[in-house]
Amino acid sequence: MSRSVVLVDAVRTPFGKAGGMYAGTRADDLMVRAIRGLLDRNPNVAHSAIDDVAIAAATQTGDQGMNIGRSATLLAGLPNTVPGYSIDRWCAGALTAVTTIAGAIAFGSNDIAIAGGVEHMGNHPMGELMDPNPRYLAEKIVEQDALAMGSTAERLHDRFPTITKERADRYALNSQLKTTKAYEAGLIQRDLIPMAARSAELGWTIATVDEAPRPTTTMEGLAGLKTPFRPAGRVTAGNSSGLNDGATAALLASEDKAKELGLSIKARLVTYAFAGVEPEVMGFGPVPSTIKALAQAGLSIEDIGLFEINEAFAVQVLAFLEHFGIADDDARVNPFGGAIAVGHPLASSGVRLMLNLARSFEAHPEVRYGLTTMCIGLGMGGSVIWENPHFNGQVK
Repeated sequence: MSRSVVLVDAVRTPFGKAGGMYAGTRADDLMVRAIRGLLDRNPNVAHSAIDDVAIAAATQTGDQGMNIGRSATLLAGLPNTVPGYSIDRWCAGALTAVTTIAGAIAFGSNDIAIAGGVEHMGNHPMGELMDPNPRYLAEKIVEQDALAMGSTAERLHDRFPTITKERADRYALNSQLKTTKAYEAGLIQRDLIPMAARSAELGWTIATVDEAPRPTTTMEGLAGLKTPFRPAGRVTAGNSSGLNDGATAALLASEDKAKELGLSIKARLVTYAFAGVEPEVMGFGPVPSTIKALAQAGLSIEDIGLFEINEAFAVQVLAFLEHFGIADDDARVNPFGGAIAVGHPLASSGVRLMLNLARSFEAHPEVRYGLTTMCIGLGMGGSVIWENPHFNGQVK
């Protein structure tokens, strides 16, 4: 049994800097706000009709613990008959929440459900309370670099010597410029759910835009940044995503249920795949996961008309583009900019890619297929292929 699965809608909170505008805000409150905002935008969906809620977090302790999926469901005011559960695939948490919910819908267990993710890196620094098994290093299962994401990015530069620091910096600059342009055109704000935030200095305020973008970034400024993961290295704070706080939520349904309720259909899920790579070059993960997904769908990379690639590191995106023969500045790639500019609150980012792709689908009816993909710590990649419901059959 298999049914068509569609993305009805997706939203996110504005992303903050760790220690920034959400320093006095709980992670679960971020998640609750995203869920409520999503449901407010879709009044045709009765809260009691939600079959399940899957929420991801990379660190599941404190205000991201206590089964964040079920906890956020109750805190958001959904009926206690609506179940919820938690997902953890590190950076691809929300992406995995979507694919897991989609599998349940395709199988027929669910008709309509919510998937999302949250990460408060200010409250939960990366790697907090982790205790890697000594066997990893003692038995050389992985090398030391595999346990530090910035070091894996340096390793990827080694693997692709044509990806220079200048090239990575140029990509990072373009990400900032595209984000600035998208903000000026009002393209990002339309899917941001305003979030109350409290500052010790300023008191209560309303967050309506992302905190991290740096519109005044220059190549000269990027060139002068330190390379903390290797002396004379290539990975810097400027060509990497930051440490961020934020939450995302997506509404998924069977296509039949969406039509029955008169809901929008923003994207149709074609297939998805995950794949593993050497943990020391985890940024290469999106390449094999995309190859796998394309094979499952009977498509080639030439069939993909829009790409949303999570920008954990510039080198990771550039390695993907180089492998598939795509130019660094291809207009199909991250047209609204990416995580280097807006931030990467780990487990939440997968849905941000999907909502951006859905908006690009609306603007490009000549494009039939799009891809959302991201690298994942300890050597993995995840890719989802989507079909444009607005496709008009007139491929440019």
